[in-house]
Amino acid sequence: MSGMETSRQEVGGRQAGEGRVKNAILIAGPTASGKSALALDLAERKGGVIVNTDSMQGYSVLDVLTARPAAAELARAPHFLYGHVHPSTAYSTGAWLRDVMKLIDDGTLARRPDGPAFERPVIFVGGTGLYFRALAEGISEMPDIPQQVRDRWRYELKEQGAAKLHRILLHEDSAVAMQLKPTDGQRIVRALEVLDASGRSILEWQAARGRPLIDRDSARFFVIEPDRAALVERIESRFDRMLDLGALDEVKRLVALGLDPDLPAMKAIGVRELSAAMADDLSFPEAIERCKAATRQYAKRQTTWFRHQLGPEWLRLQPGDDPNKAF
Repeated sequence: MSGMETSRQEVGGRQAGEGRVKNAILIAGPTASGKSALALDLAERKGGVIVNTDSMQGYSVLDVLTARPAAAELARAPHFLYGHVHPSTAYSTGAWLRDVMKLIDDGTLARRPDGPAFERPVIFVGGTGLYFRALAEGISEMPDIPQQVRDRWRYELKEQGAAKLHRILLHEDSAVAMQLKPTDGQRIVRALEVLDASGRSILEWQAARGRPLIDRDSARFFVIEPDRAALVERIESRFDRMLDLGALDEVKRLVALGLDPDLPAMKAIGVRELSAAMADDLSFPEAIERCKAATRQYAKRQTTWFRHQLGPEWLRLQPGDDPNKAF
């Protein structure tokens, strides 16, 4: 393949992603809404498999802090794409979609553990709206970025700052630069590395939409919309449990890796606040309150996105509703 890793790569004599998932079940919802428990219940009832559709739960190290299913839950049904990405990686929607394609193309999602393949429900669950959109609508192809190109622009960001790179982008690709804030270092770097690696604007790549990985006609779409007051209570009690289960130790391990603070994993809710408390820059009670406030704000943003971006095919559920009535 010349220079790109995309959904049109040939895999086993056919296009990757050609075999779309039929009878998929999509479960979206804000953090702490109970969507993982619902997915596990459906997987057990229907003999299905669960695929993580949450950007933060894909990272290793942060098991507790991202509310990833615990070992006992993982043992109750097959789970995929949880904790498989090192925090040093800037995992993207495109990378997630390629990982899903691989699961489809190698038969992992359909294969019974003892051998023969058969149709079994695939349940996609999480809180990352762009993952659901990519899954159901397809995503623009992007070029494969050589590591030396990636390293170069990240070094330049660190040394020169976002504003200087924005001026470079304005000269090289003004149409993209005009859409980005001069402080948005990650998106500026992404535009520059795509241009550097391919010679084409990221806007050209984004214009070419891929194909959905699910068969929309047979899919079931659910979004959990919990009562705001009840969700706040769940968020606060869950964060207290996270602390009891070792969230502080996870933050210590993550910080010890010495990673770039601009990496997505380093922006997980709780990392900055708890690391500041451990460095005595913030009291622990204040850090905990900030973590809970940030989680509440994040849940509100998720709820707003799902309300406005997910179409009428999505069945709106309250926590505790039985989605089996829709089958």
